[in-house]
Amino acid sequence: MKTPIRAQPAADAVAAVIGTLARDFGDRAQTGNAIREQHGHGEGLADAALPDVVVFPQSNEEVAGIVRLCHAARVPVIAFGVGTSLEGHVAALYGGVCIDTSQMNRVLEVNTADLDCRVQAGVTREQVNAELKDTGLFFPIDPGANASIGGMASTRASGTNAVRYGTMRENVLGLTVVTADGRIIRTGGRARKSSAGYDLTRLFVGAEGTLGVITEVQLRLYGLPEAVSAAVCQFPDLRNAVDTVINAMQMGIPVARIELLDALQMRACIEYSKLDGYASLPTLLFEFHGSEAGVREQAQMMEAISKEHGGSAFQWATQPEDRSRLWKSRHNAYYAALALAPGKQAFATDACVPISRLADCLLETRAELDREGVLAPIVGHVGDGNFHVVVLFDPASAAERAKAEDIARRVSLRAIAMGGTCTGEHGIGLHKLEALVAEHGEAVDLMRTIKRALDPLDIMNPGKTVPGARQPIADSAC
Repeated sequence: MKTPIRAQPAADAVAAVIGTLARDFGDRAQTGNAIREQHGHGEGLADAALPDVVVFPQSNEEVAGIVRLCHAARVPVIAFGVGTSLEGHVAALYGGVCIDTSQMNRVLEVNTADLDCRVQAGVTREQVNAELKDTGLFFPIDPGANASIGGMASTRASGTNAVRYGTMRENVLGLTVVTADGRIIRTGGRARKSSAGYDLTRLFVGAEGTLGVITEVQLRLYGLPEAVSAAVCQFPDLRNAVDTVINAMQMGIPVARIELLDALQMRACIEYSKLDGYASLPTLLFEFHGSEAGVREQAQMMEAISKEHGGSAFQWATQPEDRSRLWKSRHNAYYAALALAPGKQAFATDACVPISRLADCLLETRAELDREGVLAPIVGHVGDGNFHVVVLFDPASAAERAKAEDIARRVSLRAIAMGGTCTGEHGIGLHKLEALVAEHGEAVDLMRTIKRALDPLDIMNPGKTVPGARQPIADSAC
């Protein structure tokens, strides 16, 4: 590790920043312990590192003013959406100012003819689609949680529809960003392609708030499909389920969603979401989008492949309410896993591999989990080779916590060894810094160069995403 760029901000500098924010924002600047605790961690581990103050701006100019103030005082800035991230992205390792974008929640424009819209960073994905309800358009990126669009862009999120519609990387056309020195810049635009200069949009998408604060996002939209149908198919073992997915992808069947639940995760979902009529077996959930004829053809091809691998007859969900119930149970898989062992916490990790290595990676991972004797369901967006492991552990047991962390590390290294990545969609945050080095090697030093060029004082979400800037220092207020 390199020498930290600077030390913990001075207490008087932090106090001065808090005083100015209290004067300028009134009750939109909060220093109470409860709200700081709420903003000190995400959806994953309950470990918290508290900011010194939480501020609720309502415009680009207010965000820029906050960042300029912090830049002058060398006080850290952590952007916060709705707190659904899983890798420690929002923990305020050095205290500082948390910028909560929840009051920046307007859909600014919808361009139906051009299939795009512009939204403030605090708008949630469900809000976007509610606003689009009467236009015949929708925004397909669905990470499960009702995440904010700014947070989804910052972590380069994807989710259940990525196999057909791509990730946030492919669906963000442009951004408004407040840089580390408080400038408001706009990247990209509404054109579907451009060769004009460096691709700054892609630089900020996935930067996890370490290069600037995203305040507005220009999104690509899609027409609502004429027909949508969902189906469930169960398999005698995990290999047959995964081989079904591999065959379908290699044949180019344009399935919108293919989700895998292993036997343990399926048991959890049956119990938690009351999914009657299913067995605790490895299960695939499919969704098909297109014309009536296209959906029928996709489904027939998919059912034939499934039968070749011992899959059960498809159980169909064609009515909107039935599909909604099915996908809600999938989106609640994390909470269903927690319900398997009340009182335990979860170390949730993800990995992504080339589709040809998916069976090897999943089966080796499942065998290791069983050998270690840990309770850990597997679920995944396997159409693009991405899967998640939810390792349950007793938070009072240091040994169980250490084992959970070690298993997550080994999942990352296994995926990297198979030509994959340590994270398909969670991001690096705090928990995968070592895995990033294992995956990218010397390229990490170039990432550090970019970080230092755009944020030389290291105030933007310090200690995350790119290792080596400085080590966490305990927040005296924690």
